[in-house]
Amino acid sequence: MKYVFIDEIQHIIHFEKIADALNTLNDVDLYLTGSNGYFMSGELGTLLTGRFVELKMLPLSFKEYVTGYKEIYKDQNLSNTQMYNNYLRFSSFPFTLQLNNNPIQVREYLEGIYTSIIYRDVEARLGNSDKSILDKIVQFLFDNIGNQLSIRKISNTLTSNGFKISSNTVTKYIDALLDSLMIYRTPRYDIHGRSLLASNEKYYLVDIGLRYLLLQSKKADRGHILENIVYLELLRRNYKVTVGSLPNGEIDFVAQKGDELEYYQVSESVIDPNTLKRELSPFEKINDHYPKYLLTLDEIGANDNFDGIQQKNVIDWLLE
Repeated sequence: MKYVFIDEIQHIIHFEKIADALNTLNDVDLYLTGSNGYFMSGELGTLLTGRFVELKMLPLSFKEYVTGYKEIYKDQNLSNTQMYNNYLRFSSFPFTLQLNNNPIQVREYLEGIYTSIIYRDVEARLGNSDKSILDKIVQFLFDNIGNQLSIRKISNTLTSNGFKISSNTVTKYIDALLDSLMIYRTPRYDIHGRSLLASNEKYYLVDIGLRYLLLQSKKADRGHILENIVYLELLRRNYKVTVGSLPNGEIDFVAQKGDELEYYQVSESVIDPNTLKRELSPFEKINDHYPKYLLTLDEIGANDNFDGIQQKNVIDWLLE
């Protein structure tokens, strides 16, 4: 048996035909890798239908990050909370573990990743594109993770800021960013109607360290950043993830695996009784008996149960 590995196969002209030819040989076990999503969705996926297994990869989970950090830096004794903050600030990309939270080296490394993705993969996908508009769209999406967005809203916001851009152009740029696997789009799910909704999706980012690189961070962002971390973790756990839509309310995430559902609300803290009431309220509008979880950074009340709604400390949940 011959084992053939081709890395970044999308850069090879007519790679679909090469892969198909190699895959027909009985003595070849073929492995293909690529750093964007569109190479498996085109002709290659058609040619290899029923003859391949696709494995989708993400940067390190928090549990993997903690395991790796403890293995590399045995002499350091950081708390899980400290490591969580470092995980956000210094990125979840595996190589950053080697940089021991050196802000200058991490920044240089992340700048290289960002430049490579935006100015090589995305621009190659777009053909002729305007770098300034591409940067503005990226910054807007980074700054609005976890917010409901429509293509029209993005177009209107950029136009009002002096960058006149049509909805069709915004769609083209966002599709290229989605293919680059830098951002993920999450549709809304009508919980009562059991159907997907076609507007006002949410967008999440593959790595919060990239967001720090471009935008730094504000205290008001912490809840959405935490939401982003939970979203990626649910993807790692092989859930299909949507945003739950209710009359006059919303569930942060509906996680589906087969016929089973789980509901998640994410909040930085619910120690304030008014915040707790606000976060529990959407759960009360759901009349099924699937598991319901409230994830927070609070240690106080971390194991509370509210009529079947289980509160969990999110760092403990990430380490499960």
